[in-house]
Amino acid sequence: MTASTDRWIADNEFDPKYPLWTRANAGEVLPDPPSPLGWELVFEGAAILGWRDSMINRLGIEEHEVHDSRPQVMGIFGGYTYLGATLLRVWAERTPGFSAEMLDAAYFAGHPDVPPYKAEPWHENQHTTDVMTQWLGWVMADMNQDELETDRLDAHRIRAERPDLSTATDAELLARALELKPVCRRMFNQHINQSGAAGIGPGVIGAVCAAIGQPESAMKLMAGVGGVDSAAPSYAMWELSRTVKASQALTEIFDAAGDSGIYARLQSSDDAEAQAFLAQLREFLVEYGSRGANEWDIRAGTWETTPDLALVLIATMRAADDDGSPVTENTSRAAEREQLSAQITEALAADPEAQGQFQAALASSATFMAGRERSKTNIIRVIGEVRMAMWEIGRRAVERGELDEAADICLFFVDEVEQLVGGELADVRAIATARNAHHEFLSEREPPFIFSDAPPPPTEWPLRGGTTASTLAVGETITGLAGCAGVATGRAVIVDHPSDPGDLGPGDILIAPMTDPAWTPLFVPAEGVVVNVGAPLSHAIIVSRELGIPCVVSANDATERIPNGALVEVNGGTGVVTLLELP
Repeated sequence: MTASTDRWIADNEFDPKYPLWTRANAGEVLPDPPSPLGWELVFEGAAILGWRDSMINRLGIEEHEVHDSRPQVMGIFGGYTYLGATLLRVWAERTPGFSAEMLDAAYFAGHPDVPPYKAEPWHENQHTTDVMTQWLGWVMADMNQDELETDRLDAHRIRAERPDLSTATDAELLARALELKPVCRRMFNQHINQSGAAGIGPGVIGAVCAAIGQPESAMKLMAGVGGVDSAAPSYAMWELSRTVKASQALTEIFDAAGDSGIYARLQSSDDAEAQAFLAQLREFLVEYGSRGANEWDIRAGTWETTPDLALVLIATMRAADDDGSPVTENTSRAAEREQLSAQITEALAADPEAQGQFQAALASSATFMAGRERSKTNIIRVIGEVRMAMWEIGRRAVERGELDEAADICLFFVDEVEQLVGGELADVRAIATARNAHHEFLSEREPPFIFSDAPPPPTEWPLRGGTTASTLAVGETITGLAGCAGVATGRAVIVDHPSDPGDLGPGDILIAPMTDPAWTPLFVPAEGVVVNVGAPLSHAIIVSRELGIPCVVSANDATERIPNGALVEVNGGTGVVTLLELP
């Protein structure tokens, strides 16, 4: 059977009742156009329905208000993923103490293109308000995380029970991936629950700090909370980097031909230190191998599929001095947080109610910021298992001469993979070639960041890099969103992808288009971090607070406006980035 070469993920139908869609947040989850197989196995009928489950069963949205198969919370337009902001605004308006404007601040960070919220009769619903009143009690008082812990144990079990993929049949591999779809749905349900809860405590902390005339303290009270899973790989990589730095043999292997091919050189070496390091690396990959840039899409390589992606980061990190340990920085921020929280608690002694709210908010903030990252880690671990099973099918297709790369299996849809497994799919290479070309076409386009009318087709979108933002002059600034307090001055290093950090080294300022956990190890040697996009609960902010690095996000066009090599100052408390000296 021959499949259509021009088949692609069907766009959502634009519904004027839910007009506002945005790449905010969605662009951090899936920065590139998702692959067909990745979309079907992880999102369509899985994670997106998990989001629907959370909205209905936890957050008070009624079933008739969201589509049963393509709920208006996340969708595809022009091949790119978008966040459905209309329903989220409605939910925010119905939630006690929350509002659409507050939600906009969390997602858009003052972006100028965001249209103002306009209330409509259907936006009011007392059922949601009643449910959210109870939910807020869990967020601020109960905080029970038994469900999250169950998910963590389940994700580890699924990884530990991975069968020998090399001996499994293609049909067994596909069955394993399909069996994990309900798990992705359940874990994404929990991820939305944790993400919603993670914004409540910080809001209360900010209000209390503003009321006592210490607004700058809010950020410090959310730093160094500990238990943030997306920071954990950095701690592990740090130890590996110290091993490399202390070994002459490993240093020579890492330096032999630049950063490419490190893993192959390690494997071919009979040096005892190299073999011991490989054993450490294997343990690291079992625990963290599912992480990588664009890790939500199973077509993207991860540290397990491509160990050099991790080794390049370790190579960059090894240049840092021993006193630059991320554990040391985290400990310092944690001590500052404890001291400051004690001071403010004492200052509120005359107002027991405010004092109690403040202490509850501190506990809630620490619980759910860590919980949000853990819920993400859980589902990414499961997605990693889906990836490994599908790539094995792809690897065999490469051996048969049907595909060029194992990852190209992700250019097919589930029904087509079923046909491939059954030996019934013709023209496999032609289909993959045509679809890869279409993916490249989409990847070259700049999708609209936000729209509230039916968007134009991607053929009308501008090419990436087609617009040029004005370069900063000495003394000029970019104002973004304050992420982690502190002031850092250093050489700006523009990094477009974590697999190619260039000459980023200790004392430099990392300037990035976006970040996900694959970028986290690059935070360690950096003196400060500036990101084009981001919001108050974005990955860059949460991790920078754990690692104690001044951070500014939502610094629009920073990667274009700041010249590589320029001397810049990053004020993580005010959100201002200043160009001090041109390269």
